[in-house]
Amino acid sequence: MRLEPIAAPTLARRLGFPAAALALTILVASLLALTAGANPFATLGLILEGAAGSRFAALETLNRATPLIFTGLAISVAFRAKLWNIGAEAQLYAGAIVTVLLGTGLVPWPLVLPVTALVAMLAGALVLLGPVLLKTRLGVDEVVTTLLLNFVMLLFVSYLLEGPMKDPGGMGWPKSSPLLPEARLPRIVEGLRLHWGFLLALLAAVAVWVIQTRTTLGYEIRAVGQNPRAARFAGVPVNAVLVKTALLSGGLAALAGFSEVAGLKGHLSLDLSPGFGYTGIIVAMLAMLNPLAVIPSALFVAGVFVGSDSMSRAAGVPTYIADILLATALLFMVLAILLTRVRVVRG
Repeated sequence: MRLEPIAAPTLARRLGFPAAALALTILVASLLALTAGANPFATLGLILEGAAGSRFAALETLNRATPLIFTGLAISVAFRAKLWNIGAEAQLYAGAIVTVLLGTGLVPWPLVLPVTALVAMLAGALVLLGPVLLKTRLGVDEVVTTLLLNFVMLLFVSYLLEGPMKDPGGMGWPKSSPLLPEARLPRIVEGLRLHWGFLLALLAAVAVWVIQTRTTLGYEIRAVGQNPRAARFAGVPVNAVLVKTALLSGGLAALAGFSEVAGLKGHLSLDLSPGFGYTGIIVAMLAMLNPLAVIPSALFVAGVFVGSDSMSRAAGVPTYIADILLATALLFMVLAILLTRVRVVRG
């Protein structure tokens, strides 16, 4: 047997295999619930209710989806150009560091939010610029460099929180000084935690879609991702495109850190991100690297996490089922993407 590329996959093929992947994911989740001694239908119902069964639950899901949209967009942009950015976690923390530095009195009130967001994006872009220059100039594998930068950044954040940025009045877990009230993103709904960072994430998704589908840069990114040698032969400056892609990707990931600090936490701590950078890979792959599809993909992943927390308390099922569920969804979706583009031929 061999794999034969499909020049123009039909609509049924492009929708059928992802739908089958989702159905298989639900089947695996049901089997996991049975293994844990719970009713699979009740467990899935509790996850759904915990994610969207009330106004509070729905808003918490949107809140959890906000950083995932940013990191999912960052990954989808980079992966579209075959730039394997595994360092969104480091770029997120770079944006968070800048947000605390500028949001504690360094920038005056009328400018603090836009300036902080832009400088945070610049910080995230610069974090990814190093690995992409090593890739284009020396041929260093960016998977290794971006992955290792995650650990370097976490150690750097730990140093800052134990030293220069430590809150003098803080107790217990190290954290930075809190942001000034004027440096915080306003709440969309008063009394609840959903903030304007969610709307910023939606605008970012639309902006990335416009860049990818309506601009020369988007065409060049797709060309480099499909065949860099052919793109270079056609006159596309491959290395320059990779640098631009890295700057955009790193900036988007940094906005996740900005939104979490300015919109939700109000300070920087080591547990700011429970793996948003890595989960962004799942979000991007489930969305098949489509920036608009990143939004429902992030909502699905956020709903699984938020709903699983509620389900665990109600049914006594371990929350680890959410991690297994997402890992299974990713594996099935990768297989679905492959079968969308190729067919299995005997002989």
